[in-house]
Amino acid sequence: MLARQLATPPFEMHLALDGMFWRRLAYLGAHRAPAWFVRLAPPVIGAVIAIAAPQARRKIVQELERARGPVSAWRSAIDVTHTFANFASCLTEVLSSGSKNGQAPEVVVHGRPQLQALLALGRGVIFATAHTAGWETMGPFLAREHALRVMMVMGRERDPSASELNDSSRRAQGGLDIVHVGDNPLASLPLLRQLRDGGVIAMQIDRVPDGMSARPVRLFGRPGAIPEGPLRLAQLTGAPIIPVFSRRTGHRRYAVHVREPVMVSRHADENEITAAAQRLADALGDAREREQCRDGRLPAAGFESRQKRLGKARPLRQLP
Repeated sequence: MLARQLATPPFEMHLALDGMFWRRLAYLGAHRAPAWFVRLAPPVIGAVIAIAAPQARRKIVQELERARGPVSAWRSAIDVTHTFANFASCLTEVLSSGSKNGQAPEVVVHGRPQLQALLALGRGVIFATAHTAGWETMGPFLAREHALRVMMVMGRERDPSASELNDSSRRAQGGLDIVHVGDNPLASLPLLRQLRDGGVIAMQIDRVPDGMSARPVRLFGRPGAIPEGPLRLAQLTGAPIIPVFSRRTGHRRYAVHVREPVMVSRHADENEITAAAQRLADALGDAREREQCRDGRLPAAGFESRQKRLGKARPLRQLP
């Protein structure tokens, strides 16, 4: 990753679609624009980007096809436009944190009793999540309901400046810390301490960053991979892995679905660890299937395609 960053001239990096120039522009709009603009403009901007950025559009087309199979050109265009529009809205809501436009999201949690029971064990909890709309919402929720902080484990973005801007906005929501993984062998030490102190970490399982160990699985009916990190942390600490997936249901409104926990014994052999990885993949696949059945789209931030990657607060409404 570092070699790729050094190979890209800083000026070119900042002007890229995921670079600092456009991220800063989005940040300023989210902070200073009128509230009606912050609410209505992002979906339009996202749709325009879907048209104007063919390389990014092709990547989303490929990943949506991996997740839900081939569809007609018309349906594909709708899904891709919806994905870009949804991502733009989510990004704007995060970037507005700490400004006059910032508001805590309204979250509906499905499976809350199960989540409470697992948190009460005091052994720490690992959230296995994905790059879907609203994954950051669990930080403010746990801070309000349980006085806990979530340590979110993420790969580094190509542009470090854009990454830091996003991270500072996420932290401003409250209850969320960001840890970036890389080649440093000591990077896992804060995660172990967090779990052994009874805390919560969240790791995204739909991508396997370069150089990270992975377990082969079947995902969406095709060969895929799940990062090995959550499984090894669970094995070392005894913490349960809870698949938790979110989706955006409206302006600053999100639904969070808590799935059955996956346990990894301290003495688990390689076959047992691979079986646990498959259960995580099945949970992710099931979440995608349910999303398709609900509205015919996959409103996620998108999947990244690589050979080793998978293919102030308002009242909180709670559902069992």
